[in-house]
Amino acid sequence: MSMIDTARPEPRAATPPAGEAGRASGRSQARTQGPIVPKATVAGRALVAVVAIMTFLASLTIGATLAVRATAGQWRADVTREVTIQIRAGEKAATDAEVEAAASIARSTPGIAEVHVLSGDETSRLLEPWLGSGLDLGDLPVPRVVVVRLDGSDTADLAKLKRTLTDRIPTATLDDHRAFSRRLTGMAEGVMATGLGLLVLVGLATILSVVFATRAAVATNRAVVEVLHFVGARDSFIAAQFQRHFLKIGAQGGLIGGGAAVALFLAIAFLPRLGAGVDPEQPTFLGWLSPGIWGFVGIAGAVVVVALATALTSRITVYRTLRTIQ
Repeated sequence: MSMIDTARPEPRAATPPAGEAGRASGRSQARTQGPIVPKATVAGRALVAVVAIMTFLASLTIGATLAVRATAGQWRADVTREVTIQIRAGEKAATDAEVEAAASIARSTPGIAEVHVLSGDETSRLLEPWLGSGLDLGDLPVPRVVVVRLDGSDTADLAKLKRTLTDRIPTATLDDHRAFSRRLTGMAEGVMATGLGLLVLVGLATILSVVFATRAAVATNRAVVEVLHFVGARDSFIAAQFQRHFLKIGAQGGLIGGGAAVALFLAIAFLPRLGAGVDPEQPTFLGWLSPGIWGFVGIAGAVVVVALATALTSRITVYRTLRTIQ
């Protein structure tokens, strides 16, 4: 009788299916490679809104300030290039003779490029915004106006011209608009100073918002930060995680706020022109509010500065917070 081998095979360890093993490995990797700072939190979304609002206000301030400066400079240049001679109203024949004499004196003065005597229709159009249309100026003692344009060479002796007019034509007065130009310059400088102050306030508010948000993020993830700190992670590594997170927040909020400001300025510039019956030569109520190319460059610069300031502020705040961890 032959011997029959009755030895039983040793049982093998059960192995999980390939799909379950992959899922388990993925969960383990997700646990070990999760971000220190949550990518999407309520605080993060609120900070994006705050940064967007601050960037929008800063962009409006930059654009409006540069627009006022450019408009004031244009007005000042127009004002300083022209002077006016006024002849008080009197008997028509005598007034006409005095107007011609004043124009002749102005033409003979060095530095004068052009002399133009305003007609009755031109004077009516100048007074129309205050007195209305269809008014007969013959019944009113409206002075005659002579517009004198300078050639820009600064050779015109306006003081001498004023004395000559006063000596020869007692009813004539010369207005060189210097007082108005000084007031306009003061107004433009005041607007620039106010805009600079607003930019400083907006910047401080943005920095404080980022500081509080960074401290809140560190406090929320304090356990993770402490573990990394105690196991030897460098402060620069931990700070870089927060810096990268807040750089994205600053860039996102800055783009939203800056884009909204650009859209507003473009709407002010172009939308009124699309209406029916709008005279393209007639300036609109806010037609002067055009920041120009440098204004849009300033808005782009504000977006970049806000993003970098947000990242830098968060990094400094994290460093200071880590110093309190013993």
